Amino acid sequence: MNVTILPGPLQGAIAILPSKSQLHRLLICAALANGETVLRSAPTEAEDVAATIACLTALGAKIRPYSPPLEGCPAGAGWLITPIDRSKLPERAVLPCRESGATFRFMLPIVCALGVSGEFHMAGRLPQRPLVPLDGELERHGIVLTRPNPDVLCTEGRLQPGSYTLPGNVSSQYITGLLLALPLLSADSTLTVKGAVESADYIHMTLEAAVTFGVAPTLEKNCYHIKGDAPYQSPGTVIAEGDWSNAAFWLCAGAMPAGDIEVHGLNPASSQGDREIVGVLKRMGAGITWMDDVIVSCEDTRRAVEIDAAAIPDLIPVLAAVAAVSRGHTIIKNAARLRIKESDRLASTAQTLNALGANVTEKPDGLQIEGVSQLQGGTVDAWGDHRIAMMAAIASTACNGTVSITGAEAVRKSYPQFWEELAKLGKEVHLIEAR
Repeated sequence: MNVTILPGPLQGAIAILPSKSQLHRLLICAALANGETVLRSAPTEAEDVAATIACLTALGAKIRPYSPPLEGCPAGAGWLITPIDRSKLPERAVLPCRESGATFRFMLPIVCALGVSGEFHMAGRLPQRPLVPLDGELERHGIVLTRPNPDVLCTEGRLQPGSYTLPGNVSSQYITGLLLALPLLSADSTLTVKGAVESADYIHMTLEAAVTFGVAPTLEKNCYHIKGDAPYQSPGTVIAEGDWSNAAFWLCAGAMPAGDIEVHGLNPASSQGDREIVGVLKRMGAGITWMDDVIVSCEDTRRAVEIDAAAIPDLIPVLAAVAAVSRGHTIIKNAARLRIKESDRLASTAQTLNALGANVTEKPDGLQIEGVSQLQGGTVDAWGDHRIAMMAAIASTACNGTVSITGAEAVRKSYPQFWEELAKLGKEVHLIEAR
């Protein structure tokens, strides 16, 4: 699918989608629980969430739409989750992870802990994304991993309790996967995280879900102590909050020329790390105001800042778009992990913005951006990456010409309604299905 976006600002109000990161965790915990759980959320058709639901269904969970309305959630929004019956587990399960790194990295240790032989199917760049050192820890504790072809990983064996160790400067998803899986083992285990922890807020989100479902570990210094044979206990009903990662695109749009965006449904006390978008935009000079769960972002000044990407890697593409039209020299550092996302996001961000008239220099672990007064427009590719497609759309608000995006269907991974929402906020958007 190709998208053409005409020049002009974005203005208006938008209700944000539920947190994809939180939905992964709550769906998994509910599928492992001792009774049914109602998970309430705003509607979402994100492909990553669908991948997690498909994998849990393959293990025997029943996940059905749930319709009775709840204050703050529209009717028809949410799911009724009947958990996996561990006395009737399949001997072998095919797990369609699609392009979802979170689905794959969370479900892999869980399937191993349940003792199910797994066949994990991956798409896009996911097969090329690293699995070290999680794979080594699984193999060290009784799992045999094989790769019959590049897009499939197979598991055999049952994960054994014991002492696990992971470095803190690799994907927090590895840590989450083990924290969710180890309570399923027959005896206690420990998980030691060595060194500084990147994306710590995502681990905190996992711990919140574990508390909600009664399987919270204890933490001593850098070591988690996890009780084995610990039953996940359904709280009955849980509610997923709004997604700060997707809200960041609209908040950045508000900071662009003539922007004025009101975002509804965000929790100011959220454990989501990407809530840091507010602090960064304030430093960049955006006008930000709060009222309950509503945040307003509007154009004020835009000035260059230094941005440390270590804790907020997913925000970097759209923040780079704002920096591209901010006065001065912006430095983005500690961003090497962006090279192993759905695209090499340092390369894709730099090349996409430069094609629109920006002045972005790619560095080994970051970006340097010299602000310009206005972007020009042009034709760019989404690189098969939802965040690059959305970044280009937000950058179009600062362009004096039309922006065309090829491969625009990439947004289905996290935000299928994005192009509709863009149009509702005042953009003239033309969608053309590719032949």
